[in-house]
Amino acid sequence: MQASDLEIDLLRAFIAVAETGSFTAAAEVIARSQSAVSQKIIRLEEILGLRVFERTSRALTLTPDGERLLLGARKLMVQVDSFMREIKAPATVDLLRLGISENLVLTQLPKLLSRFCTLYPDVQLELTTGLSHDLLADHEAGRLDVVIAKRKISPGAQRGRVIWREPLVWIAAQDFEIEASRPVRLVMMRPPCAYRAIMIEALASVRREWTCACLASNLMGVQAAVAGGLGITALGTSFLQEGMRIVEPCEKLPTLPSTEVAVIGDEPRTQHLVQPLVSLLTEGLMSGTRPA
Repeated sequence: MQASDLEIDLLRAFIAVAETGSFTAAAEVIARSQSAVSQKIIRLEEILGLRVFERTSRALTLTPDGERLLLGARKLMVQVDSFMREIKAPATVDLLRLGISENLVLTQLPKLLSRFCTLYPDVQLELTTGLSHDLLADHEAGRLDVVIAKRKISPGAQRGRVIWREPLVWIAAQDFEIEASRPVRLVMMRPPCAYRAIMIEALASVRREWTCACLASNLMGVQAAVAGGLGITALGTSFLQEGMRIVEPCEKLPTLPSTEVAVIGDEPRTQHLVQPLVSLLTEGLMSGTRPA
């Protein structure tokens, strides 16, 4: 046998026996059976080619070789335990490249960034906001470490960990009226936009004609156009603002599906940074208000 064949658990059993002076007591210390501890000591002596204990009917004592081994084993265990603590500890991250879906920015982002700065003042945050489609493409290309994005719920397998689900609703200005005999006036963003695709697909399912009343470049533009009475749009209930109302589904205005918020790229290296943000975001979405 070579020295490299020595197993750490054999040394732990040896130290326990040496310190307690008993196989029975050592078994309790390392949570093994007495016979298992005895076998480990036999195995250790076979590997080393040394006797480490003198056994009599009354006592169990260390041999001179056993005393040398105990001194070295204790030093080695300190190093092993230190190594295990370091390897299990979160890796040092100086930069986090975070992508957040634009439709989470207005309601949740300010408090999230404030909390992140408080928790991790030494970590540089590289923030990207935009459409979920673009953020996922950037993550695939290695330009983002973590993405928090909204997406349509799909029966197929999708990447990431879902942290929230929210039904979509039709939203319009308080005084906006929908004429059943005319195409629905939609406020939407340019493709690729998940909400745009969802609205078009839903209206097609009931053969409802539509027209684009306003094409906005971002979510803020969509909300402004809807509040101004230009048309209706599909958003989560958390985006309802003063002066707006939820339009209840009817025969010519179909029920919309739900969306979900997912975290993509939540790996061990960055998990300790991302988890507090995810918890805060979830709390804010559950309360329907900005996080406190």
